[in-house]
Amino acid sequence: MSVVRVEVSGAVQGVGFRWFTRETARRLDLAGWVRNRADGAVEIAVEGEDAVVQRFLGAVERGPAGARVETLRRMNADGLEPLTRPFRVLR
Repeated sequence: MSVVRVEVSGAVQGVGFRWFTRETARRLDLAGWVRNRADGAVEIAVEGEDAVVQRFLGAVERGPAGARVETLRRMNADGLEPLTRPFRVLR
């Protein structure tokens, strides 16, 4: 099992990125959340089987049509609250 926290930057707000992320994670039965940040980035915390999390991150790196992912940076996942299903969008 992997718990991963990432910051995604680029043109990722206002283009359906959080919805795309949620739907991708739910199809893969992953736990976690996605949220917009004030600095224009999107933050994601995800948990699941290693190979499935890697598949999810590959999809996130490509993003939906209309998005442009410039960087996907792993962040420290220590101290995260337990991640739950279904994967959700935080406001």
